[in-house]
Amino acid sequence: MYRFPLLILSLFFVVTGCSSNQEADPISLVDKDQLVLKEARFSDLDGWTQDAQEQAAKALMRSCEKVRFLDPDRPLSGEVDIGRMADLQSVCQRLDSSILANAVNARYFFETYFQPFQLTNGGKEDGLYTGYYEPTLYGSEVQSKEFSIPLRARPSDLVMVNLGEFRDDLKGKRIAGRVVSGQLKPYEERGEIEDGKLPQGQDVPLLWVDNAADAFFLQIQGSGVVVLPDDVVVRVGYDGQNGHPYTAIGKVLLDRGELSKDNVSMQSIRQWMEAHPEQAKSLMRENKSYVFFRRLETDGPVGAQGVVLTPERSLAVDPVYLSYGLPLFLDVSHPLNETERIQRLVIAQDTGGAIKGPVRGDVFWGFGEYAASMAGVMKSRGQAWVLVPIKFD
Repeated sequence: MYRFPLLILSLFFVVTGCSSNQEADPISLVDKDQLVLKEARFSDLDGWTQDAQEQAAKALMRSCEKVRFLDPDRPLSGEVDIGRMADLQSVCQRLDSSILANAVNARYFFETYFQPFQLTNGGKEDGLYTGYYEPTLYGSEVQSKEFSIPLRARPSDLVMVNLGEFRDDLKGKRIAGRVVSGQLKPYEERGEIEDGKLPQGQDVPLLWVDNAADAFFLQIQGSGVVVLPDDVVVRVGYDGQNGHPYTAIGKVLLDRGELSKDNVSMQSIRQWMEAHPEQAKSLMRENKSYVFFRRLETDGPVGAQGVVLTPERSLAVDPVYLSYGLPLFLDVSHPLNETERIQRLVIAQDTGGAIKGPVRGDVFWGFGEYAASMAGVMKSRGQAWVLVPIKFD
């Protein structure tokens, strides 16, 4: 899913823009972030021996199905030399069902074939980790008075460009638009799309839902499920974005004094919108970015790597610094309990418009009320270690 799974934090702060759907990132040739790795031992990782690593191994197995088809010479990082894709492919070949049986087998596998390195941003160890989830909407395949808000399919004339394929200094940068007379021109912004100003034949509703705010937040998350009147459940996922920069409506409310930094969250933003329905429409249009969807025939949302995400074990990262498929161990504050920490092994499988920098990530929490409660408030500070494949002759 090229998500934004846009990461809940992108609702709050303008951090430059998470599957999964990923919004196009404004082009910038200046990047002050710097990935610096510090060699570590597994004994340095608090909570390592208490983690259920077999769950991460299952997620890694999904990534390995994609990794094996990649160019073996492709670097595992665009910033530092931590090996080539061939090294990860070699480790993937050693991953079998016995490793998934229990934490002991999985832990032995990771300790045998990987070396941990702590991620730092120019030496700074502390980073920000947010969360996203798969929301539930209620809708219909036909428009009605109750179901009047469209989830739109990707227009056939939308062109999305990965600029990193053209220049190394543009890695991680994307634009989108429409080709007119041989030139790429800007696409319609959110307000224009919602007002029906797409060219004839390009405005194609995929489904109709009953709540404009739900549709807006679905675009932030990048994927979700829509329950139809006959209780049939349809999963939808990111299928493109209009190329306009993402604007965090939470930041807009902060600037206006409607919310404070102490209470801003997905829940508080929604409460404000429910209390101010007339202003909510114009607030959403402050974010000119617009996301298109497609139906997914999978048992979960699909991340930017092209694999089904695993709840609590899939992580969105900045692919400029880390390749999809790499394991990372997190040690970050718990969003709901100050006395607890989240200490677990996750797999880089997604990205997001707000996920920028080497010590930054977005945890996929899955589906349901618990997932929503965790993702909606997660703004955790903490540390992370990337597990680098050991080279074997």
